[in-house]
Amino acid sequence: MVFTRRPAAVLTAIVAACAMAISLTACTTDANSQDTADDRTTVTSSAPGVVAMFTPSDGITLNQQTPLNKWAKLTPNLTKALTSAGFKKGDISHTTSDSLDKQSRAIQDYVVNHLSGSNTTDDAGIVISPDNITLLVAPVVEADASTRQYGDYVSQELSTADTAEGSDSTDSSDSSNSSDSSNSSDSSDSSTGSDSTDDSSSDASKTAGDSKNAAQAEAVDRLVSSLKLAKESGMHVVLMGNSIKGYKPDAFVRFSDAQAIGKLQAEKIVSKLELSKASKDNPKYIEVLMPYTAVDESGEASDSTFVQEAFRGIWQVLGAYYQKGVVESPSGTLNGNSTEDDWQSVAYDASKEGSTAKVLDARLAKADEHASPTRIDGIIAMNDYIASEVVTELDDLGYTGSAADINPQITISGIVGNITGKKDLSRSDVPDPIKSPEKDDSADSTDSADTQDDSTATDKTDKTKDSQWPLVTGYGAYVSNIPSIVNGKQWMTGIEDRQTLAENIAEACALLNKGQTLTSMSSVRNTEVGGKKKVPTISGPLLAVSASNLKVTLIDPGYISLADAGL
Repeated sequence: MVFTRRPAAVLTAIVAACAMAISLTACTTDANSQDTADDRTTVTSSAPGVVAMFTPSDGITLNQQTPLNKWAKLTPNLTKALTSAGFKKGDISHTTSDSLDKQSRAIQDYVVNHLSGSNTTDDAGIVISPDNITLLVAPVVEADASTRQYGDYVSQELSTADTAEGSDSTDSSDSSNSSDSSNSSDSSDSSTGSDSTDDSSSDASKTAGDSKNAAQAEAVDRLVSSLKLAKESGMHVVLMGNSIKGYKPDAFVRFSDAQAIGKLQAEKIVSKLELSKASKDNPKYIEVLMPYTAVDESGEASDSTFVQEAFRGIWQVLGAYYQKGVVESPSGTLNGNSTEDDWQSVAYDASKEGSTAKVLDARLAKADEHASPTRIDGIIAMNDYIASEVVTELDDLGYTGSAADINPQITISGIVGNITGKKDLSRSDVPDPIKSPEKDDSADSTDSADTQDDSTATDKTDKTKDSQWPLVTGYGAYVSNIPSIVNGKQWMTGIEDRQTLAENIAEACALLNKGQTLTSMSSVRNTEVGGKKKVPTISGPLLAVSASNLKVTLIDPGYISLADAGL
């Protein structure tokens, strides 16, 4: 009976399908949808479809010392761009998660619910086909304290071997357990002097670490399985910022990476100081600060990949100038024999309070207490948090003026006028002698009286130049640092072009939901992502922001207000 009923059931299904096909062809079709007996409509390829965003939560910010490159800042730009691309607001959803565990579960639930039919229509009764759904996923990747200073978009790779991630609850538990074990160990040592409790504490930490790693691996596997299921069902997956090792999405959005951030600041220093015109007889003096977290919360050595890549980006630009001798490091940390592997020469543990001030004070140490400040033309501080500490320390060391003094025709009043829309800036090159005054022998033929007068004048000029405020670079466009950029204490910062990226992402979602490729997009090129080749990748250049273009880059797009700039 089982075998005779099965063909009959199949035949019945085929007949029903044919009848449905005939009835559908007989209906009058619309360009966007088709009516059915229960007044529901089915989305066709001409409709934009649905976009579901999954991003990390930003956490609580208690002050303005935070970069503008935050997920909470990007998602409104994305929503606006998606609606402009034709998506309905009701078809755009956004879920935030404070851990990879929670995010992977949220994505799993979303995919399963849509495939099971429990959530296949929107509020208007539109039937959502899987191939009309795009998942925008920014995997939760926990960064150390120093990396977070660059913002949320710094690209990292997620893998089951990455032990730096996990749920917040796990982190809290591990921290508590570690603390309790440490306290217990200290108490035991003071009373017995035995090492047994140290071993016990070590074992407990190892167990907690193993548990955390296992939870992390489980969350990654769940995320990958959910995304694979989504793609197999016809949905489209676009990863943003962070890649997943071994997983190939339909598209990838590449934000800033360590090399790009370092390279941006180095290139702007080269341009502003006109290093192509510098000479050995009158070199420029540049210091590079590479802040990083040496040890993580569990007491283990942190991953130094970010700081290594950042220095590599800097050295690819500045290395040749050090080798030619036209750029020198006052501290001697870098020289013509340095390579891109010498990042440790300029790296320091920024997790310790006051560490930046101590490092800068040591590098710019005076010959004696009566000497003028050590001449310095530029300081690459890497991010705005460090840049703010550099500005404070330079002031304490007796440096005067601002970056605006490097181009005398740009005054602070002129900068303010430009930002408020009252006037345009005029620029001219700053004359800089090929030979420094102390190395110029042209005065040897003058009489002794004139020579003495010239020497006195030259000495004053040298001291003034030695104490001249240098160019200070950063990244992140911290709101708290904007007034320093306006007054020239911090020369430049960097930021992602969020609006352009959002528009490109929205265009990609619309094309994917229509079953089209992204080859028509000028912002897309194939790259290797997570070890997978030929992944369509959306990217754009970073924006360098200084007082001269602050209005165009930050104020006009609405990223900050005039009040934020202190105007």
